[in-house]
Amino acid sequence: MNLERRSFLRMAIGGCVCCLPGTLAAVQAVEHAGGGAAGKPHWSYEGATGPDHWGELSPDYKVCQLGMEQTPIDLAAGLKADAGGISFDYRPLPLRILNNGHTIQVNSAPGCSCTIGETKYDLVQFHFHHPSEHLLDGQAFDMEAHFVHKSAAGALAVVGVFFTSGAHNFGLQPIFDLMPASEGPEVKADGEFNPAAFFPSIQTYFRYTGSLTTPPCSEGLVWTVFREPIEASPEQIARFAALFPNNARPVQRRNRRFLIETGI
Repeated sequence: MNLERRSFLRMAIGGCVCCLPGTLAAVQAVEHAGGGAAGKPHWSYEGATGPDHWGELSPDYKVCQLGMEQTPIDLAAGLKADAGGISFDYRPLPLRILNNGHTIQVNSAPGCSCTIGETKYDLVQFHFHHPSEHLLDGQAFDMEAHFVHKSAAGALAVVGVFFTSGAHNFGLQPIFDLMPASEGPEVKADGEFNPAAFFPSIQTYFRYTGSLTTPPCSEGLVWTVFREPIEASPEQIARFAALFPNNARPVQRRNRRFLIETGI
């Protein structure tokens, strides 16, 4: 691939996200997670308020129905190229756990970040979906974690990690031991946790531009999803599934977006 094409792909995937429509709404949605907050209409993962109807629930949610760069997608037939790279500066953080009615979310104190190209993004929070929201070559995984980051300019970047059934995951244990069974305020726990424990040792990944996977489905986010899954025990997966039997948005059309597959 020649230099001109590489430069174009970097701009298309990791460019000026802060200038794209809906990014401010995306930041607000991330910082005020939890459906129905601040007078917003209730949404869910099934029935009349499920994903097929999100765009009908509020004018603020129209992009869920009409957007052309929606997430998740099927990660298949990616173009192998240089996507601009990614590096992580993660460290142990206090555990701040929240059941927001849609997922278990861990809020981040300052100190963790990732850098994509030349832009630094601070970790805001991470949360879980069952089953996975992204597919890999048409197949879903048991779970998926999303690490949501925000730059100083307000742009968002999300890192996705798949979970597959296997060995006990000691990184999940402190979170799952304390996760609230019902929606409520943040719970602060003793001890610390390093989110980097969830990253696979083989870091081949996909990169594309997408959206929030929950209302308001704002677009303009930089997505990085690791190809290689990490393991969690069947008991751990079942424990999360007991709270959230299905909190995964169905895959969306890729349309004319680039999907880049690369490695660190």
